[in-house]
Amino acid sequence: MLAFVLPGLGAGGSEHIVSLLCNHFAAQGWSITLIVFEEPSAPSYYAYHPEVRIVRLGMKSRRRAAATGALAMLRRQRRLRRALKAVRPELVVSFLTRTNILSVLAARSLHIPVIVSERNNPALQTVGPVWSRLRQMTYPHAVGLITMTQGAMDWFRGAMDVKGWVIPNPVPPAGAAPDRRSDGRTIGAVGRLVPQKGFDLLLDAFAHVAQRIPDWKLVIWGEGPERAALERQRDRLGLAGRVSLPGVTERPGDWIPQTDLFVLSSRFEGWGIVVGEAMGAGLPVVSFDCQWGPAEMIGHGRSGLLVPNGDGAALGDAIVALCADPARRAALGQAARERMADFGHDRVLARWQSVITSILDHHRVRAGS
Repeated sequence: MLAFVLPGLGAGGSEHIVSLLCNHFAAQGWSITLIVFEEPSAPSYYAYHPEVRIVRLGMKSRRRAAATGALAMLRRQRRLRRALKAVRPELVVSFLTRTNILSVLAARSLHIPVIVSERNNPALQTVGPVWSRLRQMTYPHAVGLITMTQGAMDWFRGAMDVKGWVIPNPVPPAGAAPDRRSDGRTIGAVGRLVPQKGFDLLLDAFAHVAQRIPDWKLVIWGEGPERAALERQRDRLGLAGRVSLPGVTERPGDWIPQTDLFVLSSRFEGWGIVVGEAMGAGLPVVSFDCQWGPAEMIGHGRSGLLVPNGDGAALGDAIVALCADPARRAALGQAARERMADFGHDRVLARWQSVITSILDHHRVRAGS
């Protein structure tokens, strides 16, 4: 019996990997429960195996003042503890910092081991002094930490006493993408509309080169709190007819067949999941060389292009160079697809299963001794 714990069931990268893991284990006959803090009516963006039991705790996260925030944290911890006590899993696998902390606290008195997984860049993603201190206190009590990059793991090992494993995100099989529906001149970007994703930098870069590639348009798929600011910036730059922000795609990965050149403009990343998805589908990719992730997937000049992090002029020049060279786009796309074979579903999920089964075996031996 495994229990996965996650804030919600939205369209993010953490939600994606959790759905893959739940479905993988359920298909093998494991008893799987997914616990989320969202309301019972919250829909799931990703599909789940019919044998995956989903428990919604009805406590969606929201910003609060310090005092009320502390009380809310205690309520969330107690409700999670009650859920874990009812489910009685052999192991909890938790995702994302605040949820990880609550999972360790809730499971500890029940003597349930917990794996915590971080999915972002801990050196640059701020969680605030209280949560940072709680992370330092709780993570050493987890049976292990899983990150997507060695850089993230090195940061954690320098900050606290943790045992860990580095497991990258899997890339969807090339055949999983729908038939292409592009006009042949679409630059695509994907992500939550937040400062981390650097879409403001991308708009500036595109504005500087738009006249050099008059037949190309930019589409930014995603939703988030920066939508209004990005739309104002787009209009101020005179790009209303060249840039669209259509929101989240109806189906996962539906942006792929509508894209001819993919761009990652993030200031920092935990991995860069959409880069892997684009490369696995054979799209040419231009990315900021941000910490961490893109450089672990992209071989510069071979399977994509990396430009100095935050250098909008270099990003614009790289976009123009590929827009003007269809043969190079095709070559980079083919090499990208071949590179992503190292991050195939079966290989990555097997690494997760190896870690989980080794921890379960260890704790079963201890429980029997």
